[in-house]
Parts: sequence; C-alpha cells; structure tokens
Amino acid sequence: MILDEKLEAHNLTRDEYDTIVSKLGREPNDNELGLFSVMWSEHCSYKSSRVHLKRLPTKGPNVLQGPGENAGVVDIGEGLAAVFKVESHNHPSFIEPFQGAATGVGGIIRDIFTMGARPIALMNSLRFGPLSVAKNRSILRGAVAGIANYGNSMGIPTVGGEVVFEDSYNLNPLVNAFCLGIAPKERIFLAAAEGVGNPVFYVGAKTGKDGIHGATMASAEFDEAAEEKRPTVQVGDPFMEKLLLEACLELMESDALVAIQDMGAAGLTCSTCEMGARGGMGIEIDLDKVPKRETGMSAYEILLSESQERMLLVAHAGKEAKVEAIFDKWDLDASAIGRVTEDGLLRVIADGRTVASVPNRYLADEGPVYERALERPASFATQTEVHADDVDEPSDLGETLVQMLSSHTIASKHWIYEQYDHMVRSNTIVMPGSDAGVVRIKGTPMALAMCLDGNGRYASLDPYLGGASAVAESCRNLAAVGATPIGATNCLNFGNPEKPEIMWQFSQAVDGIRDACERFGVPITGGNVSFYNETEGVGIYPTPVIGVVGIIDDATKCVRHHFQQPGDLIYLLGETHDELGASEYLKAVHARIDGRPPRLDLDVEAALHGLMKDATSQRLLRSAHDLSDGGLGIAIAESLFGPLGETMGAAVAIEAPRRADGVLFSETQSRILASVAPESVDTLSALAERHGVPLSRIGVTGGERLDIQINGTHAISEMVATLRETWWTAIERGLSS
Repeated sequence: MILDEKLEAHNLTRDEYDTIVSKLGREPNDNELGLFSVMWSEHCSYKSSRVHLKRLPTKGPNVLQGPGENAGVVDIGEGLAAVFKVESHNHPSFIEPFQGAATGVGGIIRDIFTMGARPIALMNSLRFGPLSVAKNRSILRGAVAGIANYGNSMGIPTVGGEVVFEDSYNLNPLVNAFCLGIAPKERIFLAAAEGVGNPVFYVGAKTGKDGIHGATMASAEFDEAAEEKRPTVQVGDPFMEKLLLEACLELMESDALVAIQDMGAAGLTCSTCEMGARGGMGIEIDLDKVPKRETGMSAYEILLSESQERMLLVAHAGKEAKVEAIFDKWDLDASAIGRVTEDGLLRVIADGRTVASVPNRYLADEGPVYERALERPASFATQTEVHADDVDEPSDLGETLVQMLSSHTIASKHWIYEQYDHMVRSNTIVMPGSDAGVVRIKGTPMALAMCLDGNGRYASLDPYLGGASAVAESCRNLAAVGATPIGATNCLNFGNPEKPEIMWQFSQAVDGIRDACERFGVPITGGNVSFYNETEGVGIYPTPVIGVVGIIDDATKCVRHHFQQPGDLIYLLGETHDELGASEYLKAVHARIDGRPPRLDLDVEAALHGLMKDATSQRLLRSAHDLSDGGLGIAIAESLFGPLGETMGAAVAIEAPRRADGVLFSETQSRILASVAPESVDTLSALAERHGVPLSRIGVTGGERLDIQINGTHAISEMVATLRETWWTAIERGLSS
C-alpha cells in the first residue's frame, strides 16, 4: 500500500505523518502508525476542541477531580463522593443501534467504577429523526432495547433523561449516556502508572476483532457506505461487565492496586499509553500474554481492538497472587501482560520481538492541536424575533394544545423508560418523566438529583444561547426538585470541525456554557466532544448536552412535578415574554423553525434558583415544574398527569397584554410552575419579593377538566383524561405508523 492510501486508511493527514516521523526520528512501522491513528484521532485527542475547552471553569469547592481522568468527582459530604460523566456513542448507534447504544452504556459504567465508585444511576440523552421515517423507528427501537438490556442486566436503575425528535438527526442519531456512582471520598482511584517493575494486568473479557478502529471511525463523517462499518462496532456482554465491576471493587478494597483504567476507545493502546503518560512512566507489554477469543490475531488487531468489558491495571509488585485470586473468584481472566518501566516508552512485544516502541507522551499528550478557522454563518445576522402577531392565530386553542401534546418531543416517553428498570436497588425517589432523576444515598439523609438537557434547535439558531440555555435548564430542573447544583459534565455533539461555520458554533456554545456555569457556580468536571456527526455532507444541529448533579440535604424535601392536592393555588414564578422563536409551538403548529430563541438573563435565572432553594428548604411548594419545550401551556398540562396514571384538573385564569397563544406557548426562560397550599402563600410571596422574582397566582387545582381563561376570555376547556390519553399514546402511535 502506498503511503497516501495508508494515511487515508488511518485518517491521518500528511502533515500529521511528517510530525510523527520528526518525533520518532524515523518512519513508523504499521503497528506504530495504528497507535498514532487512534490516539491522534479527534475522538481520543480532542485536537480541534482542546483550545476551546480550556475556557470552561473546572474548579469549585466540591470538586475533587476535574477533567483529565475517567470521570469527574465531587464531594457530597458524609465522607462520600459522587463520580459522574456523560459520553457519546453516536456513530456506533447509527451503524448498529442495539450494540452501539448498549456498549455506550457499558463504557460509561466502566468509566465510573474504574474510579472506585459503585454506579447507582444511569440517564441518557437521545435524539432521533422523525418517526414518520421507517429507518428512524428502527434506530429508536434498537437503541432503546440496547440501553435497556445493558442497564437492566447490570442492576443499575435508569432514572431519567431526554428524548428529542428533529429532522436534523435523520442520518445521525445521538446517543449520549450518563452514569453516576458513589465512592468513599478518600478512596478514589486514578489512572497513573507508578512504581518501576510493578506488574501490569489485563483483566476481564478476552480480546476479539470487534471494534477495531472504532475511535477512528468516530472521528470521520459517514457516507452512503456507512453500514459497511458495522465491524467497527463493539459487542457488549453486560453479565460479564457485572462480574468485572464486582471484581474491580473488591480489588480496590485490598492493598494490591496502584492504578486502573478502562479499555474503552482505542482499547489496549489508549489504556497503556495514557496510564504511562499520566505517571511519567513507561509500560512494556507482551501481546502473547493477552487473553484472546480468536486465533491468529495480529499485533495490530490486538492493540486496536475495542472489545468490551476489559480493564488494565497496575498492581504492587508481590501482590500478583492477590489480584489473580480475586479475578479467579469472579471467573474472569487476569493476566500479567507487562510491567512498568522508567524509560517513558510504550514498548510492545509479540512473538519475542519488539513490534512497536513509542514514547507514551507522544501518543497521549503531544498529538496535534488545531486552532481551526471560525466563521459566523451569514444566516445568523438575519434572524429576528418571532412574536404571536407574526403567525396565524389558532381558531381553537384546545385543538392546538392537543396538537402540541401529540408532538413526539413533548409526548410522554413512557414507552421508552418503561423498558428500563428504574427501581432496582430501591433508591429511586422520583420516577422517570420528571424534571430530574433523584436517588437517595442510603445511610444518609441525602439524595442526589441529576438531569441532562440541551436544545439543538436553539443552538442552531444561536449557539452561544444554546450552550448557556442548556446549563440554565439543567440547573432549573434541579432547582425544581429542591436540589443545589454542585458539578456538571458535558457532551458536545457537533458536525465537521474542518468547516469554519461548525467551529464557530462550537466556540460560541463553549462560551455560553462557560458564562452560565460561572454565574451559577457549577464547574465542569469532565465530558466528551463528538465531532463529525454528518452523513453525506448533512450535519446535525449543534447539540451541546449538559448533565448537572445536585444535592438535596434532606431527601424528604424532594418536590415532584405534578399537582398533589385539590384546592392548592397555582403560581407562575418568573415573567412571560412574547417570544416564539425556535419554539416547539412554532414548529409543531406552524411548521416553522426560525427566529431568535428566547433570551436568557443569567442574573434573572440565578434569582429564580435562589428563590427555589429557599422555598423548597422551607417545604413551601407542593409541586414544581420547569417551563421549557411548549411553554406554560405544556407545563400546566404535564402538571395534571401523575407518574402512576393519576390525574388532577385545574382552573387557570391569566391576565397578560398579548395574544393567548403567545401567553401559553412562549418558551420564555427562567420560569417555574408551582402549586402551593393556601397557608404557605404569604411566606412564598415574601421570599419572591426578597429574591426579586415575579410571582403570579394563575389558578387552582382540582376537578377533572383543564379550564383556561386568557384576559377574561375562554381559551381551553378539555377533559384531563382526554389530554393525558393523547400525550400518553403519541409515541406508540408514531411507532405503528
């Protein structure tokens, strides 16, 4: 194979190859070229995003471990730490939805327990094309089944997430997986090799030929031959991973372990060179000692395989028997395949000879860093606000509400989350479908809340606002359940970074995330960048997804999103503006995707969070629900529906100087809908005044109907049971079309 063909096969440029030759002082052999190919891929090296990610805030009073390790770690008190992260598995999930999504879950779980934490909760952020397209229905079914299979088999509850349907994800679904675990804060394990002569162990499943060049595949656009890349998708075994989890956690309670890392993207290559580079050490491995499930595997295939359920660890010399005994107990391979050296090299031996020798830092730390060109799209300057008067007024707002509740992005996702076991381990406090997932921390009075949020449509029209809004909505969702945010993780899904317009979107989104995180005091502890989400030149919406974790000091103070008792008063916290740009109403009812997204004032948002913190700590709210997709009208409707089929009506009367659809379906930010017992109103009003948050009484709970008046005029009168049936069955109806 001539050099140009070889570089194309490895997704390396000629300049990158010349840099490799310069560093080594010679030409790399084929095995070494494979090492550089995966480690210098966009997926592993962050070569296009690194200069921008440096602008994100990563330090805070609770942060024990920020970006650079397998997962972020925050102190939650009681001698405990929360370990969490979100990562993408987009490309594999398009090629093979079941295994792509399943192994995405498996990979993020390993990132958590490799830090010494027991995983206690999963979430996911999913985006698909419209269900009217048969291919999208197939991808949805496969991805959800894969997520359910892996999480359920592991015995880890999936407690929430988000699911969005947009045309831009037709050829590029997004599968972002989140996991959170708990560990003693004094026993967090890192992935830095130490101790010359210490043995390096391979543990877990045997190595096969699945997933070879998976990291490289995830660092390139797809074309019409995308499905031919099926062999680059890994195959998962959750039952094997359950054994691996228990064995690793048992080993971590011993005195044998020095360092440990998951064999994820780039497999054995990544784990060896990154552990060596972090510790400033060399690692020598003998591929003949690697457990294999196929015969005749070449050194290249062994090094680049991304077979699942495998870990690499460094043990203390003299403790080899203890490591082997623990893994033998769990019926897992544990093979000493190498040792820590002092020369800084990744040295690979096969058949008694050296087949690769590269300084670890060249692979892990000294990949190319690009400051790619940025160019603001011309269309950005032409966007204007969209007001109610800019669209036709609906003749029947009741029918309009039904149409909105039928939107697959708004409709109940119970068909999806009922496939997940969300109650296993009996810690789940808030059911899926709520503003945030909440799990109790056994042995303490605390609970942890978590959510994933993002709006690609907002980001496509204003990427700065899209990034900031994702942070604001995540923090608002935590505020709605009574939690105080302490840390965040991000999954930044974008198109081809070689296009200046895409890099401008990325840079703007990072700045929006930075400003919002700084204002709310929520540091980024880690995350993932997924570029090249394009097929045949068509890219996704820029989709920054933010996961935020928060503490509820007293789990009994957790607030639910649905109305609890008849006779409670309904209040709107925050102020509504006439802004329909980028809204679900504009898309679902008027078939328009344009306009400026709703503005975001970070100080106004922070004031709302402060009010919610005080109100929930004093138990003033019977329910609270964030306003986002669909605005006030949808928030009211969703508050009528309990998670177990229970319903409650409401009578609402709103006075506002604008058209009814602008009142009901504006997606103005920084608002929460709450129900309050009459005796708590005065205290809540005083708190709202102190925080400077507008507080409007708009109704009362009770009955079997939803009745809404706007400016003294009848707007909506519908049976709650009818509305719920529409909302509850929309996804199934879409899947059967």
